Amino acid sequence: MIKDCFQPKLIAIVGGSGSGKSWLADHLHALFPEQSAMVSLDSFYLDRSHVPSGLRERLNYDHPRAIDWATAETFFIQSRQGNPAWLPSYDFTSHTRQQGRWCMPRPLLLADGLWLLCRPEIRRLFDLTIYVDCPEDVRLARRLARDTANRGRSSDSIREQFQKWVAPMHGQFVEPQKKWADVILAQPIGKREIKWLSGHLLNLLVRHRSLAPWAQPVQRLELKAQFMEKPL
Repeated sequence: MIKDCFQPKLIAIVGGSGSGKSWLADHLHALFPEQSAMVSLDSFYLDRSHVPSGLRERLNYDHPRAIDWATAETFFIQSRQGNPAWLPSYDFTSHTRQQGRWCMPRPLLLADGLWLLCRPEIRRLFDLTIYVDCPEDVRLARRLARDTANRGRSSDSIREQFQKWVAPMHGQFVEPQKKWADVILAQPIGKREIKWLSGHLLNLLVRHRSLAPWAQPVQRLELKAQFMEKPL
């Protein structure tokens, strides 16, 4: 079985909306393309198909209670055990859950999300926790660009939601997670920080039991040379 070949390592990347969590996960995944998988806590938003469409926009999606934590915990437990895990899919335009997919185990799972460190039962499942610190004005600008392009939102509605929900919830639930982070990265994140994290992840993987071929000494040296040469 796959879980007999390696013990997956789970990495949590936490920060405010628009802080650069997904950006960081993308860059780390690009350095370990065959050995890593990426997931977002956004996939675990509760399905709102039972709520009248006119009321869905009025709900607070920036509070941790908007997440289906039971399903999220099951996913991360199964992933940590090296088993396939069911990953839901969420449509932010309709605020409804769509058809998901099976996420196959990889030696490294990169998970980004607003509140991955809020709950002890979730937090304890991660081998490394990273908090991305980013100024509010930068986060708002990035959220405007993302939600107008990808989620069919107007600029006015995004600004209104940011002031009403995002900013207050950030101070109450997101920023306090710094105290549980192993690493705090301040934006802007550059090549130096990416390479340091890449080396740390590589050491984390090879320091523990792993029989995956890529984890053998020769392959480790080749992999290290590859990510040291890749541009940011």
